[in-house]
Amino acid sequence: MSLPEKNNPYSFKEWLEKRRINFFEHDIFLQRCIKHYIKNDYDYLNEKLKEYGNNVSFRWTDMADECTKIENRPYIINYDNFNNRIDRVVRPITMELMEKEIFASGLFSETTGDWERFIKIMLLNQNGEIGIMYPLLCTQGLIHIIDELTDSSNRHSEINKILRHCKEGINGEFGIGAQFLSGIQNELDVATITLEAQYEEDNWRLFGSKFFCSAIHADYFIIIAKIKNSEKTGIFLLPAYLPEEKKNNYRNGYTIESLEWKLGTVELPTAEMTFNGSIAYLLGDFDYETNNVLETILLHSKLGIGTTTIGAAIRAVREAKLYSEFKETFGVKINQFPLVVVKLRELQAELERIVAGSFKLFDLFLQSGGKFKVINKADPIEVRKKKFLARQLVLFAKIYNSKVSTNIIHEAMSILGTQGVIEDFTCLPRLYRNSNIFELCEGPRNELLTKLYNDFKINADWFSIEEFVNESLTGSDKEEIEHYTQLINEIIAHPNLYNLDEKTICIAKRWDKLSDDFMMAFQELARQQVLKKL
Repeated sequence: MSLPEKNNPYSFKEWLEKRRINFFEHDIFLQRCIKHYIKNDYDYLNEKLKEYGNNVSFRWTDMADECTKIENRPYIINYDNFNNRIDRVVRPITMELMEKEIFASGLFSETTGDWERFIKIMLLNQNGEIGIMYPLLCTQGLIHIIDELTDSSNRHSEINKILRHCKEGINGEFGIGAQFLSGIQNELDVATITLEAQYEEDNWRLFGSKFFCSAIHADYFIIIAKIKNSEKTGIFLLPAYLPEEKKNNYRNGYTIESLEWKLGTVELPTAEMTFNGSIAYLLGDFDYETNNVLETILLHSKLGIGTTTIGAAIRAVREAKLYSEFKETFGVKINQFPLVVVKLRELQAELERIVAGSFKLFDLFLQSGGKFKVINKADPIEVRKKKFLARQLVLFAKIYNSKVSTNIIHEAMSILGTQGVIEDFTCLPRLYRNSNIFELCEGPRNELLTKLYNDFKINADWFSIEEFVNESLTGSDKEEIEHYTQLINEIIAHPNLYNLDEKTICIAKRWDKLSDDFMMAFQELARQQVLKKL
């Protein structure tokens, strides 16, 4: 029993102190994954990640908590005091400073290795999207697109400058990219795009409207448009400002009509735009299949989104564990409650699966060349198979990780009780609303599952389901490999996923469940490989 006291002595000081830890040094399983996959450079990389972890865990965590307060959400000023159209996106100074520091850490520099970049981005995402992580992902995609579609020997000088700005920085300032690739209703279907490109006075100019344009504050946009009076499409690079107009804040021939209020990544300004003759650079030619190029672009984003959601899940489980060591109910710390212990163990096991799976998948991605390129029939068959394996697994992982991470964060919030939904008490509500958005970003579940299904059918003549499952689950029991081979073959044997009949609906239901089961098997294998190694 306790007696009432008007000066309530209850304090969260112990809880707040527990949370002030280096995210990297505290994460033993993450370090195990690094040791498993990065053997030669582990000691060197470990020291760099400790230092980076300090920035992420203390300075940038405090800045993230500040700039994500409701009063600091972005808004737009369409006109200046002299009635000039400027469409200035206003974001908190704290966010702009943190963005500058994160981009200046040189994640896309030639001096930053693939594994170093991958792990640093996973650490950064433990603070949520914060209006910075999606632009970071888009900037990586922009760099890849320029490298993929243009030849360094004959690029336009401005494109070379843009590439240098995004990778190495110019005078300490780093460029930020955005990708406006989809039609109004479909992110994967180029046929729905209606934005028009015209060639006038030695320049390509864009006309029309775009919706749900995220990271509207970026310096450069990648945009797909159709050539006037033609079904041909092109991929364009559009600077937000022309060099001679940036000092006046006059945008490059487009207007920002409004910012869209959305669930989830509210710190990230997302807009409706109208292009009125914006000058853009054509990347590549019109004689390639834009659908295939778009697919490779979005695969980089999907791989990144998998890392994004995992970073959030890592932070969520840590918050839940630390709070369970602090909170008392009925005179007992809740980490002594069997039901809480069961839930925390489940969350930890699920987290280890998706973390280990992400490392295994990234390793396969590097083995396939480290870049998603259009699969060329002229490539050697083994090269094509490695590319296809990585592409399909990225889709499986994006579908599964974004769903599971959202559930992990939700369950972690429940450990904190009502405190778990207070945004200025814990980061969990922020991570939860972010994660809901990333389930939909770069293609919702139903579209990606249809894409997976179609790709298996189309490419079955040179890469069988048996080979795919064997390569994915190498090291698993023979029975498990045969089990998934049989199930996927049964589903792929169905004519299509478009007929609205009961048999197709049954197949669709089985495919939806099987995709989760298969990725869980892939990730559990990766987890066991990491644990057994040590």
